[in-house]
Amino acid sequence: MILALAILSVLLALLPAVLAAVNLAALRMRTYQGHRGSPPLEGKGQGELSDRSGNGPHLTPALSFQERESVAPEVDSSRLPNSSAIPDVSILIPARDEAATIVGTVRAALATTGVTIEVLVGDDHSTDATASLVQEIAATDPRARLLAVPPLPEGWTGKNHACSVLAAAARGPHLLFIDADVTLAPGGAAALAAHAVDTGAALVSAVPRQRMETLGERLTVPMIGFLLVGYLPIPMMRGSLRPSLGAACGQLVLVDGAVYAASGGHGAIRAFLHDGVLLARLFRRAGHRTDLVAGAALATCRMYRTWGEAWAGFSKNAHEGMATPRALPVWTTLLFGGHILPVAILVLAGFGLVGPGAAGLACLALLLSLGARAAITLAMREPWTTIPLHPLTVAVALAIQWNVLLRRKTAGAAVWKGRSYPLNGA
Repeated sequence: MILALAILSVLLALLPAVLAAVNLAALRMRTYQGHRGSPPLEGKGQGELSDRSGNGPHLTPALSFQERESVAPEVDSSRLPNSSAIPDVSILIPARDEAATIVGTVRAALATTGVTIEVLVGDDHSTDATASLVQEIAATDPRARLLAVPPLPEGWTGKNHACSVLAAAARGPHLLFIDADVTLAPGGAAALAAHAVDTGAALVSAVPRQRMETLGERLTVPMIGFLLVGYLPIPMMRGSLRPSLGAACGQLVLVDGAVYAASGGHGAIRAFLHDGVLLARLFRRAGHRTDLVAGAALATCRMYRTWGEAWAGFSKNAHEGMATPRALPVWTTLLFGGHILPVAILVLAGFGLVGPGAAGLACLALLLSLGARAAITLAMREPWTTIPLHPLTVAVALAIQWNVLLRRKTAGAAVWKGRSYPLNGA
């Protein structure tokens, strides 16, 4: 029996190891070159971006895990876009009580190079200094604007509503939605837009490099990248329009504005919380390509700062993720069997309760599991100290999912930033 479980653990650990190798190779992408003065965001396959200024050639950063630091194009600082320039990319930031991070987020967005931008911040009824801080920046830079988000209508979740309001006010043909805790690299917006033009993708998303400073963060946040790179078949996703293969990270999503409007955008998913994945599937159902690219060189993000914030945040998204009666048993088999079971077998072997054959297979499974996690961690430039924590991180992720699924009465609503969203069937 133990030997059979050990064999199963090897097979289940091999799956993400192989997929990670394939996906990391697929995510190593070439640099996109373009020339200013070319038609704005036109000419699919040309990789061209325009700032409508007629200046010389520029280079956008490669969307590659091989980048160690963000690469900024050479830009004449005396020729920054003025208030009358029509943006190629509208950077849209929904914000609710984000005084601690909003200044850095907006200033980083305004430091964008390689493409003309505007930065719109939607103040969603903040009770702190968020609005006044953004107004101070807008007073010194005409590319920044503060929008007051109207009261939340019935049937909407807060972020979707704020994003919809921002999109309606945006002027750029491409809309880049970023969370208020995301810090864009100087060439991040240009690189995403260039990739969208080059590939014809109506939506391009990336996982920013995640900053993690506490143990609670390091036991939860790494699962974002691990699940995407270790379990999403990216080459298959790129070769198919199947909605089930659509994936995106809601922290950093660039969309074609016309496709967004025609599909209904955030309004079409107004009652849901998992906007990144659902937008990608919405676009795919309408026949448009979406893509997921390496994001470590494009932006950074610190999602949470405490164990409580991390637990609450991932519990919120679990409602629309794994925590369903059909999906969670499958994910439990994959994750427990491939990443926790090998450790359990080796513990039993330490007590002399498992034969050498099973122990050897469990050791192989653990090496495959940690090897995949190490490759993903290093590629995404996350803290290396999270690698040995991997089995415990998987256990925490499963605990969050099962807690949400089994405790529907107490975990039957998603609560975030002072708002509670009842769930269907809760």
